[in-house]
Amino acid sequence: MYSTGKIAYEPLPLPPRDEIGDAQMLEAARAFHALMKTRHTIRDFSDRPVDAQVIRDCVAAAGLAPSGANHQPWHFTAIAAPALKAQVRAAAEAEEEKFYAGAAGDEWLQALEPIGTGVDKPHLEQAPWLIVVFAQRYGMTRDGTRYKNYYVPESVGIATGFLITALHNAGLSCLTHTPNPMRFLNDLCDRPEHEKPVMILAVGHPSPEATVPAAAKIKKPLDEILTLLT
Repeated sequence: MYSTGKIAYEPLPLPPRDEIGDAQMLEAARAFHALMKTRHTIRDFSDRPVDAQVIRDCVAAAGLAPSGANHQPWHFTAIAAPALKAQVRAAAEAEEEKFYAGAAGDEWLQALEPIGTGVDKPHLEQAPWLIVVFAQRYGMTRDGTRYKNYYVPESVGIATGFLITALHNAGLSCLTHTPNPMRFLNDLCDRPEHEKPVMILAVGHPSPEATVPAAAKIKKPLDEILTLLT
């Protein structure tokens, strides 16, 4: 985390962590893979509430992500207020109307067709929580001094991955939503100009009628995403 004044490098011992054998490592890796195979993006949420402390703990886990110079250039705004969620939906759908009316281009719309997306975004109101992810393009000290952040997109992307994983591990489902442009979120969430909204996560429990697009189940095989140089 950024701090004013000079801070000397001070090495600390690695915090304790249980040692596991090779067989246990493989078992743990496969168990985690199995867990993540059950993660799916959904668009139909139930009205089952989610305790705010669960959201707090998941965001706390996201805050542990590595970041450039440890500046942690992110902010998460979690919204449960129905009226505010309705405003987010209205503003997002206004942008989506332009997107699907031609702003996206034919190739992009064709790529989205198997996913089943469209202008209507009822999940932005149905989900008990919306978590808006902001990237801090630069930081501000308490006295208003501006400082540089480093590797902002990469850092925020890693933290968002942590968050999505933490939510899934807690038994929740989510939808990543990226209306474009998203500057309306700064006003609705009362966030400063130097923070760029990059994503909305709709978070909650799936409804009994929730479905998954067949195309979303098609993943690249391991030999297309991994090269081992031994």
